[in-house]
Amino acid sequence: MRERNPFILADLIQIRAEEKPDLDVLTFEHLGLDGGATPDEVRTYADLQTRANRIAADLVARGMQPGDRFAIMMRNHPEFVEAMIAASITGCLFVPIDPRSRGDKLAFLLRNSGCRGVVCADYSAESLLAVREQAPDVEWLLGLQSGAAEAGSFGGFGDVASLNEVLAKPAATVDTRVEAISHPLQIIYTSGTTGDPKGIVGDHMRFGGTGMLGGIFGYQDDERPYTGLSFTHNNAQATALAPALMSGYRAVFSRRFSKSRLWDVCRHYGCTSFSLVGGMATAIYSEPAREDDSDNPVRLVVSGGMPAAIWEAFERRFAVRIFEFYGASDGGGMAYNAPGTGPVGSFGKPMRGLDMRVLDADGNECPPGVVGEICCRPEVGDASVEYFGNPEASRRKIREGWNRSGDMGHRDAEGWLYFDYRVGGGIRHNGDFVNTGFVEKLIAEDPQVSDVFVYGISAASGAPGEKDVVAAIAVRDLQAFDAGALFAHCREGLEPNFVPSYLQVVDEIPKTASEKPQERFLLERFAPQAAGVYGRDA
Repeated sequence: MRERNPFILADLIQIRAEEKPDLDVLTFEHLGLDGGATPDEVRTYADLQTRANRIAADLVARGMQPGDRFAIMMRNHPEFVEAMIAASITGCLFVPIDPRSRGDKLAFLLRNSGCRGVVCADYSAESLLAVREQAPDVEWLLGLQSGAAEAGSFGGFGDVASLNEVLAKPAATVDTRVEAISHPLQIIYTSGTTGDPKGIVGDHMRFGGTGMLGGIFGYQDDERPYTGLSFTHNNAQATALAPALMSGYRAVFSRRFSKSRLWDVCRHYGCTSFSLVGGMATAIYSEPAREDDSDNPVRLVVSGGMPAAIWEAFERRFAVRIFEFYGASDGGGMAYNAPGTGPVGSFGKPMRGLDMRVLDADGNECPPGVVGEICCRPEVGDASVEYFGNPEASRRKIREGWNRSGDMGHRDAEGWLYFDYRVGGGIRHNGDFVNTGFVEKLIAEDPQVSDVFVYGISAASGAPGEKDVVAAIAVRDLQAFDAGALFAHCREGLEPNFVPSYLQVVDEIPKTASEKPQERFLLERFAPQAAGVYGRDA
């Protein structure tokens, strides 16, 4: 019998269930929801071990073999984690899918990964039923009755079982079928902004290794990390879930991120850190200032993309420190800027064992201040990545041993790295590259605005490489909104080329599971004469 390895998820939970069976390692909060009628869902290590084994027994009974795939399609429920552990016990791979996925994209993810089944919540029923014929490999559904208001019915799918019932019945112990940390655990898909999404294969060592990131982040023994980011995204796994499972931090999770509930949750549960990505920081900063903003237990914000323009103001207002980091899901590097060590705006320097550089199109290193592509490789050997079922894309990702991230950035004379824009995403207006962070900060401070995202469209002038600036905004009171006053506010606080050409008023900024604004949906809705679009010169 092999020795148990804590970097194998199934082994880790078994070990911790023996060491600390009653530690409330995961809390899924329902603070103030349903008038307090729904209690929090708390999981100890012993709970996780028992319940994951019951799911694993059901998978084995369904004939699932090591290497087979199944999707997990639900919000941040404890059953999501239990299904992850069940995948590790059985040697299967889980495929996390954003429960908001629909239509062709959902069908592609199921089909491309070859999922034999789906562990899902009832509010995903309609979406799954709609793509039933496009994903013929899916044989079964294991459905969670969530109690959500928008819950649907799985009737008509075929082989559907109740996850609630599976978890309610004792099951014989399933022996862990994973023999090595190199055994694959999950396939997590890219966003697909430049084509079809690609499935990144991650092994047990990768997930187990992220469990050690608490040490890099500076988590203390009494850390209580919080996130409302989806488990379908690497950030939630890396900043909260994996470190909690590895080190016993008593993590707190919300079904989904809510900027209006963030500080209330952190205060109630004594959360000492939380994670931010995408447009979350700007959204939080745009909330009306309150006298008690700094009265909270949070000491650390683990951020991936804190706009330099609001960095210090965010720290002062909420009495927190920013730990900025850069991490690419497909091996494009890991770098960090711990509080008080590097300059504001930099995502840091590479972690030990990695070589990260800014390279031009010919593979030459760019001098300080010159924008190029952020690239990464191990200090010894070449970079590698495995996209599931796509060896050609895997080969294209690596050039001369470097993982070409597709992110454009620069370094300073001291070697600190900075992100500038995604390939194809820079905004040059009248010859100037627009710092969107400055524009978003100024607009977020306007009391009319509740959220903002700035992007570019092809310039009306037709000048090659030029873009006009669009500020997509959600407003607090549509009837009272004054576009002229907001443009005047921008002219007062921004240089002329940074002033948006258009304001695009939307109900909410469309975002991914990782709270990254989805520019393509805004582009689809945009037209200079469309309702809710205001031109600067009108």
